[in-house]
Amino acid sequence: MEYLIQKSKNKSKLVSEKKKRYLFEQIDWKQRLIVILGYRGTGKTTLLLQYLSTAKQNGIYISLDDFYFETHRIFETVQQLYVLGYRLFLFDEVHRYAPWSKDLKQLYDDFEDIQLIATGSSILDISKGNADLSRRAVLYHLQGLSFREYLHFYKNINIPPLLLHDVVSNHHVIAADLLDLFNYKKDFKHYLEYGYYPFFLEGTKSYFHKLQETINLVIDTDIAPFEELQYATTRAMKKLLFVLSQSVPFTPNINKLSQKLETPRNTILRLLDYMEKAQILLLLKTSAKSDSYLQKPEKIYLQNTNFMYLFSYQLANIGNIRETFFFNQVSAVHELCSARYGDFMVDDTYAFEIGGSAKTNEQIRGIPNAYLALDIENGNANRIPLWLFGMLY
Repeated sequence: MEYLIQKSKNKSKLVSEKKKRYLFEQIDWKQRLIVILGYRGTGKTTLLLQYLSTAKQNGIYISLDDFYFETHRIFETVQQLYVLGYRLFLFDEVHRYAPWSKDLKQLYDDFEDIQLIATGSSILDISKGNADLSRRAVLYHLQGLSFREYLHFYKNINIPPLLLHDVVSNHHVIAADLLDLFNYKKDFKHYLEYGYYPFFLEGTKSYFHKLQETINLVIDTDIAPFEELQYATTRAMKKLLFVLSQSVPFTPNINKLSQKLETPRNTILRLLDYMEKAQILLLLKTSAKSDSYLQKPEKIYLQNTNFMYLFSYQLANIGNIRETFFFNQVSAVHELCSARYGDFMVDDTYAFEIGGSAKTNEQIRGIPNAYLALDIENGNANRIPLWLFGMLY
């Protein structure tokens, strides 16, 4: 027990002065049970430790991938720590601990004066597992860095998040003010290549190697054990990801993919669903409200632009990068689906066509609430700078 207490103290000393991710201010920290899901490297552990450093009650950080939990249950551990006066319990990597939902449910029900905060892989579904936590837990999803956050972390530039409505209606004024704060061409390009995950601050030379490692870890140690996938299925997932990465955005022919990978059609759709939930892919569907994995996506994207440079640095197409950036940044806070006219429909209200400075209104002419999101510094009328959509969270 002393080992866990000392490890928590050592960890908490390392992050108290670090800048906070956007989600820190959005979380209702008064809730008794909070679950934070997200991709590896987005800052979930740091977020936990930052809260621990500011909490008033006696708390402890516990990583559930520790060997200690090979022979101990967290319910019993909390019982012992409770006697020592602990009332705040921060559990990291809960997906690495099989009975996580059952133990959290029992703790929530049996101890009314404790607070439980857990982080895990974005593949987790709190309504499934050994116990349904959906009526007890408040769930949050942590995305990678927005362009706005990148400027905050890398350049120490503080820009408040923008509302989509304000970007659409007042972009020419907003952009003019913000462009004085950073170098548009240099900083935006650097973000597209390296800026989505906070660990880019540790250096860019090893950044893509770390990206490759995290993808393998997510597939091998997050998705595969949690979904109880066989080795052959995991291997098929990696093959599918490689095929897709060479031609994203990819308009899928599921039957052809099935034949090429020698994998059943429904398995292909299920693997796509896993990789979307795990934040490796983005799937553009005809309806943003569809949650059935059996609905074939209209287009398949890598989850963020850094992944595009990882898989095909020399071949990364600027048009595809622009679409991926827009999809990635806007979908973090709004609902997106395919559009009959244009590239994306947002919240069933706005239609957007993505492109470079030479893009015209031809494809969205006469369409209400239709806009061009263009790779330009400043805009006018319905021509909106693409980078502004990186200021939404």
